[in-house]
Amino acid sequence: MSLAPLLAAPTLVQVHAFAAIAALLLGVFQLRRPKGGGGHRLVGWIWVSLMLIVAISSFGFVYDPLIAGFSWIHGLSAFTVVMVTMGVVEARRQRVAAHRTTMIMLFWFALVLTGAFTLLPGRIMHAVVFGG
Repeated sequence: MSLAPLLAAPTLVQVHAFAAIAALLLGVFQLRRPKGGGGHRLVGWIWVSLMLIVAISSFGFVYDPLIAGFSWIHGLSAFTVVMVTMGVVEARRQRVAAHRTTMIMLFWFALVLTGAFTLLPGRIMHAVVFGG
């Protein structure tokens, strides 16, 4: 494992990757700790901010453009922005079950599953984790 490929990447890629890694670690922390209260809220706001950085920064990448320079991954990023916003609104409206479901699904699908694709050969994170 070496951070060299990531550190050699453009700044936007670094911001995107480090925000995703931080969101992943913070998400695991948040899922394992007691819910509710000020600590949960503070960690949640940080996590939401990181997720928005990850999603919005992806619009600076153009890989295999299908429509107007965007690909399917940009659709997922737009969906993530909408769902993060909905999760916050649900929390503010005290719709706890809906908030929980939205945030857990975002963690698993928009962060973990999508992040797993970055480990495919030819991707920067593959080089970071597996070398080469």
